[in-house]
Amino acid sequence: MQNKRGRSRKVRISAVVMLLAALLGGVILSRTAQGAISRPRATDAVNPLSLSPKSSKDLAAAAKARLDSDRLRRAGRLALTPAPVTKALAAEAAAAAPAGTSALVLYDNTGPYGQLGELYAMATANLAGHFGTVTAKPVSAYTAGMVNQYTATVYLGSTYYGGTVPDAVPAAFYQDALATSRPVTWIGDNIWNMAGAVGVTQFKQKYGWDPTNSYYESGGSIGNINQVTYRNQQLTRTIPAGQDGGVLHPDILTGPGYPAVTRLAEAKDGTSGATSPWAIRSSNLTYLGEIPFAYVSESDRVIVFEDLLFDALAPATAERHRAFVRLEDISPKADPAQLRAIANYLKSQNIPYGINVIPVYKDPKGAYNNGVPETVTLAQAPAVVTELKNMLANGAVLMNHGYTHQYGTANNPYNGVTGDDFEFFRAHVDTADNVVLDGPPAEDSTVWAQGRVTQALAGFAAAGLPKPALWTTPHYAASATDYRVFGQNYSARLERSLYFAGTLTGGTPDNSRYIGQFFPYAVKDVYGTTVLPENIGNYEPDAYNNHPPRLPADLIASAKANLAVRDGVASFFYHPYYPVTPLKQTIEGIKALGYTFVGPTALGQ
Repeated sequence: MQNKRGRSRKVRISAVVMLLAALLGGVILSRTAQGAISRPRATDAVNPLSLSPKSSKDLAAAAKARLDSDRLRRAGRLALTPAPVTKALAAEAAAAAPAGTSALVLYDNTGPYGQLGELYAMATANLAGHFGTVTAKPVSAYTAGMVNQYTATVYLGSTYYGGTVPDAVPAAFYQDALATSRPVTWIGDNIWNMAGAVGVTQFKQKYGWDPTNSYYESGGSIGNINQVTYRNQQLTRTIPAGQDGGVLHPDILTGPGYPAVTRLAEAKDGTSGATSPWAIRSSNLTYLGEIPFAYVSESDRVIVFEDLLFDALAPATAERHRAFVRLEDISPKADPAQLRAIANYLKSQNIPYGINVIPVYKDPKGAYNNGVPETVTLAQAPAVVTELKNMLANGAVLMNHGYTHQYGTANNPYNGVTGDDFEFFRAHVDTADNVVLDGPPAEDSTVWAQGRVTQALAGFAAAGLPKPALWTTPHYAASATDYRVFGQNYSARLERSLYFAGTLTGGTPDNSRYIGQFFPYAVKDVYGTTVLPENIGNYEPDAYNNHPPRLPADLIASAKANLAVRDGVASFFYHPYYPVTPLKQTIEGIKALGYTFVGPTALGQ
């Protein structure tokens, strides 16, 4: 791999690719051959998916099925079989409302693509975990009165009910969503079925729009909606042809007897220039015209939903914008002079920061050492340790970035070298030169993951360094088992993560179906761990993996987009083998937007 790659390349899992991979069952990244350079380089790119490869096939099929059903509904030829009447179990009826702020997340899990529902629900539950406790369950398990036990409810309509797919939404939820005064956020499909269930006239009179006359196509096409404007920020929407299920165009009513409808976010067609509401609100109901968790990026329209949750769960939140930077991939082979230069700059600006350290460097096949295997521990790199201690004395926070950041002697997927390869997930390069995630190693288990964590912590102790409080998973990929181990050893993870099907139901995780996600604020995720945000990526001056360079201007633009989150964070990372100047440009640009840099421990507050 060294002859072809010519340098160390760190796989960067894109927000979009992670989402698609999550839904589909595997992240796919492409890479291109590079000329030889004298120093290692990381390429932590963000791809435009969030689902696994298996789930991305489901996503494409679901998008087509949605539009087919929507055309039948428009033509009056989509029959709907109502959901069976459900009765609350005695234990459910007597259940006390959760203390404090709480969210109920309801999701679809029936129909041919029902598996997508749990992935979307995990993404929603993670975000809601910023605000308080979260309960997630299939909408079919809803029983009367449940919405009034929670601060707010979110329903994710990912299965288009009708025809051969009977409605799974209980009549009790339709009625309760209408009757409650508590916030209900409805995302995607089936809002027209609610109107039909409660009475179209009654729905129109309360909410001021008609879902039964609202469709995903306008003029016979879903169009080319590629921009969403929200809170004065222009956000992106980039979905490949064949994957886009469209955005619902709500039929907003005017005239006597209809309440005003607030257009919260506006979608724009990049071809025609036409605009239509992407999110609206009236009375207790907020409606989003699509589920925004596939094909996301650092400036994506998912930011709208991330902020709208404040209206439902923490409406008194004051405007606040904080920023964070971490130094990445510091191993025993790091250049002490380069570390010192970066540290001196950050100290001069009084900027707290994180340092992501790999305690053991391995090059088992001598890829970068003339064919001679090499292993170096922190204890064997006193000059590096001296610089790390100086950093800690001047505002840095120590973070653990794996044990070796590679896997045995395998090309995983590149060359087995620390910083280049995955540690807790297997990967390979396919014939199209894509990096494909294959799943956890065969030996993956609680004992195996804990063993690597224990050895990593021993490496820090042997070098006279304190125990790191925070963890970042190498290449942002591990199994559900591993994530729980990390949560037992560290106060928080600071990263993007994968979330596997089966997690919400308590079953065995399906390693082929997952969703990748990053956050604009700290959350308590479905693994029960606090996750601190990294949401605007990293500086990378060279094109790679079919990605263009990511320069300071790009990071600053992503930070600007995230100003739409009223209490959000612009969090990025930087490799200290790059010069100080691009870091300085990035920090100055982010500060000019009104962000205040804080340390990682402040991100959880």
